[in-house]
Amino acid sequence: MIELYTHPMSPCAQKVRILLAEKGLDWQAHHIDLTQKENLKPEYLKLNPLGVVPTLVDDGKVVIESSIICEYLDEAYPQKTFRPKDAYEVSKMRFWMKHIDNKLHPSCGAIQWPMIMRPAMLEHSAEERAALLEKIPEKPRRERQRRLIEMGLDAPDVTDAVKTYRKTILDMEKNLEGHEWLLSNAVTLADICLIPYFQTLFQFEWTGIYEDCPNVQRWTQKWFDRASFVEAVRQDFSAKIMEDCKRDGRAAWPKINAYL
Repeated sequence: MIELYTHPMSPCAQKVRILLAEKGLDWQAHHIDLTQKENLKPEYLKLNPLGVVPTLVDDGKVVIESSIICEYLDEAYPQKTFRPKDAYEVSKMRFWMKHIDNKLHPSCGAIQWPMIMRPAMLEHSAEERAALLEKIPEKPRRERQRRLIEMGLDAPDVTDAVKTYRKTILDMEKNLEGHEWLLSNAVTLADICLIPYFQTLFQFEWTGIYEDCPNVQRWTQKWFDRASFVEAVRQDFSAKIMEDCKRDGRAAWPKINAYL
């Protein structure tokens, strides 16, 4: 049995859920409430020492790190594959996946964390917040979250994050010229791993960041209309959650836009 420890708004968890839907695989969900820092509970840290989501358990075998999980699933369940046949195309796919992991994901965290996680953290006392932060295993992540709690969207991390998003979008615009998906006319893991970061922009009504990029607009809309995306991502967002996100996002947009 496939089990996934997940959270609805985690882009890393979303990419795995999309792939599971694309492959038509049955799986069991275990919800990890990131706003309550359930990812830092001892029992979860035993499963995933990094204290992040998602975590995949496949017949008792534990796989962590979302891009690795996606490659694992694509090889372990090859009935429908999202890996190019050509070795050079595989290298390009992995380049995009590396960029997502190293650059875009931290950038998404920097702009989404103040919107979703910061309000929940501010409900705790200063002592409780400090204790929760100390449980984060990696010092850079711990210190970044500390800055985002203290400064919100005014943190220096946010400026760099918005610029990274914009640079990624401009690179995508060029890459999408002449074909339907990021690398070719076939969906690859690069597309699957990338689209959750546009759900973040959509839910906060920050799509103005790519309004001058028609190829990216086309690509995102194809994903938003795709059955796997609706099943794996959109159905987890209630009308109330979307309303709240959009309201808060509209209020924050002038600051985000100023960083472009």
